[in-house]
Amino acid sequence: MAETKPTAAKAATSGQAKQSTNVISWIAPIVCILAGYSIWRFILGNPSGFEEPATEGWFWPKHHKPKGALSAIYEGGIIVPFLIGLFLMVIVFSIERFLTITKAMGAGSATDFIRKVQYHLANKNIDAALAECDKQKGSVANVMKAGLKKYREMTTAEGVDHDQKVGAIQKEVEEATALELPMLSKNLVFLSTITSLATLIALLGTVLGMIRSFAALGKEGGGGDASALAVGISEALYNTAIGIGTSSFAMIMYNVFTTKIDSITYGIDETSFTLTQSFATQYK
Repeated sequence: MAETKPTAAKAATSGQAKQSTNVISWIAPIVCILAGYSIWRFILGNPSGFEEPATEGWFWPKHHKPKGALSAIYEGGIIVPFLIGLFLMVIVFSIERFLTITKAMGAGSATDFIRKVQYHLANKNIDAALAECDKQKGSVANVMKAGLKKYREMTTAEGVDHDQKVGAIQKEVEEATALELPMLSKNLVFLSTITSLATLIALLGTVLGMIRSFAALGKEGGGGDASALAVGISEALYNTAIGIGTSSFAMIMYNVFTTKIDSITYGIDETSFTLTQSFATQYK
C-alpha cells in the first residue's frame, strides 16, 4: 500500500500537467464572429465605397451602387459577416494547430530518432537513449522517455517475471500515449465542422438572395426593379463564393493536420514495439 500511493499521485500529477483550459475554443469563435461583422460593416460597408450610401440603419445600412468589388461584397447581406467569421476561425485554429503539431513533431525526423534509440538499447545504453529523447522533444520522444524510464526500472526489478516486466513497459507507453494524443487532435473538430457549416450557411445566404431576386422580379406585375433584382442575385452569388472558399480552405487544413497527426501516431506505435521487443530480447 505504501508503494501504491506515490504511484497514483505521480500519475495524477502527470495528467494535470497535460491538462489545459483551452480558452481559445470558446473565445475565438465569439471574437471571430464580431470581427467578421466589423469587417463587413465598417470596411466593406464603408459609405465612401457607394454612390448612394444610406444615412439610416446603423446595424445594417442599405447602401446602393457599390464603386468597387469589395464594396459589392457588402451587398451579400447579413449572412456575409458569419461567413467572414468562419473564415477567420479557420485561420485562427489553423495557426493554433500548426504551432501545437509542429512542437509535437519535435526536432528532426522521428524515424531517425527511433533508429538511434534502437541502437542505444541494443548496446544496453539506456542513459544515451534518454538523452536522445531530451534532444528530440516531440510527442514521440515524450512517450519514448516515459517507456524508457519504466524500461530501466524493469531491468533491476526483482520478484517479477519476464512477461510482467514487458507488460509493465507496454502499459507505461499506453498511459503516456493517452496523455499525448488528445493534445494533437484538440480543436480539429472546429475545422471539420466549418467544412460543412460554411457550405450550409452559404446556402442559406444564397436562398435569401434568390428570394429577394424573385420578389423583385414579381413586383409590379412582373416588370420588377432591375437594380433590386441585381442586388438579390449578387447576394446569392457572394454568399455562395465565400462559403465554398471557406469550406475548401477548412477541408485542406484539416487534411494537412490529420496527416501530420497520423505520422506522429505511427511513430508512437513504433515506440511501443521498439521498447517491448528490445526488452524481450535483451533481458530474457
